[in-house]
Amino acid sequence: MAKTKTAYFCQSCGYESAKWLGKCPACSQWNTFVEEIIEKSANVPTWKSASGTQRLNKPNRIDEIRSAQEERMPTGNAELDRVLGGGLVTGSVTLIGGEPGIGKSTLMLQLALNIHHAKVLYISGEESEQQIKMRAERITQTSNTNCYILTETSTQNIFKQIEQLEPNVVIIDSIQTLHSSHIESTPGSVSQVRECTAELLKFAKETSTPVFLIGHITKDGAIAGPKILEHMVDTVLQFEGDRHHIYRILRSIKNRFGAAAELGIYAMHGNGLREVSNPSEILLSQREEELSGITIGATLEGARPMLIETQALVSNSAYGTPQRSATGFDIRRMNMLLAVLEKRCGFRLSIKDVFLNIAGGIKVEDPAIDLAIIVAIISSHEDMPVSSKICFAAEVGLSGEIRAVNRIEQRIAEAEKLGFDKIFISSYNVKGFDKNKYKIQLVTVAKIEEVFAALFG
Repeated sequence: MAKTKTAYFCQSCGYESAKWLGKCPACSQWNTFVEEIIEKSANVPTWKSASGTQRLNKPNRIDEIRSAQEERMPTGNAELDRVLGGGLVTGSVTLIGGEPGIGKSTLMLQLALNIHHAKVLYISGEESEQQIKMRAERITQTSNTNCYILTETSTQNIFKQIEQLEPNVVIIDSIQTLHSSHIESTPGSVSQVRECTAELLKFAKETSTPVFLIGHITKDGAIAGPKILEHMVDTVLQFEGDRHHIYRILRSIKNRFGAAAELGIYAMHGNGLREVSNPSEILLSQREEELSGITIGATLEGARPMLIETQALVSNSAYGTPQRSATGFDIRRMNMLLAVLEKRCGFRLSIKDVFLNIAGGIKVEDPAIDLAIIVAIISSHEDMPVSSKICFAAEVGLSGEIRAVNRIEQRIAEAEKLGFDKIFISSYNVKGFDKNKYKIQLVTVAKIEEVFAALFG
């Protein structure tokens, strides 16, 4: 009998060590090493046993390699297709992570039920077939006869069923529940997750079958398992949202076949997830009267322009130290904008409490909403409302200058489509395009003082 072989793995990054260590030399985390059995059985086959002689790959000169456009399969879900870069790429492996109960399994089951032109195998290690059937009846009105359900956790049994069924798309829910006979450690451990993902990756590449992996996340919000898991797959998607709100955001973190900054928006209803084709309408509140501290900013998420509502509240500080709070926006950048307003414009904000909120529960990193934020702050500070028919698209510099932003024409077109009367942009953004082709009024400014003079007099 072979001697049992063990090793120690870091649960944070997957670093392997022959002995226990208090601090991981790779990621500098403390007390993350656990012992796992790594002895492999010699008689256990991989996903498909190698038979006969195999042809070895040889190096080819780059000009001799034929370039080919990757084949894409439409999923029947416009938001998911946009985030993936136009559809499913054959042989790709996609990892989807998110909070428990956010809707990952619902999204994947809807995907399996919507692809009528392909055979889909939905493999679950967490739910029974009856549970999945009940959820499928709740979220869809039509039955897809090409969707097959399998409740299994052993990769060897899964690959046997795959060889018999020969599906066009495989969905795994979830990768942390699978275990391989190659590794004797428990499911969800670093070595098991890495081994199961490697087998699925090899299967996807050799058979050109798209594979979806649902992954758990840790309490810090990172995908559970070794960091190498995200490096192994082709695409990493993050499903975000607040369970107290109906809106969910599908964000692309890594994509080898498309842009890594795309965004898909869904609304969670009792009968499943529904696509939101025009997010600007849901992110703008329909208010009957003008209120101070509310402005509209034009932002971009990937290739999609959106108009979002920024809300600011400035009040007298009730304590010795003024409070600063930002939801959906970087608080360090908010503090920088407050310093610009105090230094360049003379507003005494250092003794005020300032609260900032991006409506709709989304997070924005686009600097083009800087101008909308400072106008909302001054509007609340002076208690003077800004018209709901005015929007802003410009970055603010440390000297108080209004800087140009990229793809300004898309932002202007989105504001015009939604019926806005004016849009404030940088004077340096008007070079190179015709202002007369827009019905919306373009207000060009170069300094913050010009914005305040035009709005507040």
